[in-house]
Amino acid sequence: MELQALIDSHFEARKKEEEELVALKERIEKRRAERADQQRIRAEKDRERQNRLAEEKARREEEEAKRKAEDDLKKKKALSSMGANYSSYLTKADQKRGKKQTAREMKKKILAERRKPLNIDHLSEDKLRDKAKELWDTLHKLETDKFEYGEKLKRQKYDIMNVRARVEMLAKFSKKAGTPAKGKVGGRWK
Repeated sequence: MELQALIDSHFEARKKEEEELVALKERIEKRRAERADQQRIRAEKDRERQNRLAEEKARREEEEAKRKAEDDLKKKKALSSMGANYSSYLTKADQKRGKKQTAREMKKKILAERRKPLNIDHLSEDKLRDKAKELWDTLHKLETDKFEYGEKLKRQKYDIMNVRARVEMLAKFSKKAGTPAKGKVGGRWK
């Protein structure tokens, strides 16, 4: 009897364990299914977000390219029309004022005459490089001339100061011998 009771209790315990094991396996499967659904949903959301970001980036790049193209076109138009329009504006202004011109107006007029319109729309890459080199050489030459003129001006100012000093010194000593020099003589001022 005791043995039978032990065997029965053992089988009942085993049956409970098997039921718990089956319940545990079902929970595990259910959890796996839930997790797979969550991962699938998360992957879809990530894909949607990536697509949105890619579309937004493409749209921004397109707008940026469009804006840059418009800016380049405006700059080209401004540069090409600046030379012709500005010089014609200066000639009209000169006619209105007459012959009187300030130094600034003369500078602007000379620069407008010297400046050539920059037609680079039709140039290839090599010709653009050549044009850039030509402009750089011109700029370099102008900077060199500016420096040389500045040094020449300094030298001329120095020479003028020396000549003035010599003139003043000679003027002190070249007074007529018969007339006394103005200044303090014998303790009093004349």
